[in-house]
Amino acid sequence: MIYFLCTGNSCRSQMAEGFGKKYLGDRFDVYSAGIEAHGLNPKAVKVMAEKGIDISNQTSDVIDPGLLNRADYVITLCGDAHDKCPMTPPNVHRDHWGFDDPAKAQGTEEEVWQVFRRVRDQIEARIQHINKLAPFLREPATIY
Repeated sequence: MIYFLCTGNSCRSQMAEGFGKKYLGDRFDVYSAGIEAHGLNPKAVKVMAEKGIDISNQTSDVIDPGLLNRADYVITLCGDAHDKCPMTPPNVHRDHWGFDDPAKAQGTEEEVWQVFRRVRDQIEARIQHINKLAPFLREPATIY
């Protein structure tokens, strides 16, 4: 299982969950959560739809300790989540990918959209890299 974490589980971690399900869903269960639940950002839904991925039915959730402790991989997508993420057992591989928060983007509407698209594409590239490594990653944990 892969668990993507961010502060509010509204943008970056939601995008990562969407790409994770697309590229890695045949090998891993993929979830996302946040230190808090801020709700699914409508711009995140729209920017993912541009890539043909519908995340509109994903939910904004707080970190579930059970999922956190059973995950194969926990990936934080922002410094706040990296700093505040609860402890995980030694068998859980943790990684940190720091991405700008598109929800905090300022400027014209087009400038804001460019930030959403850039962050989305950066997240997709990282997950595609994991997909290339997938044959070398350990099997997903049974979470039931």
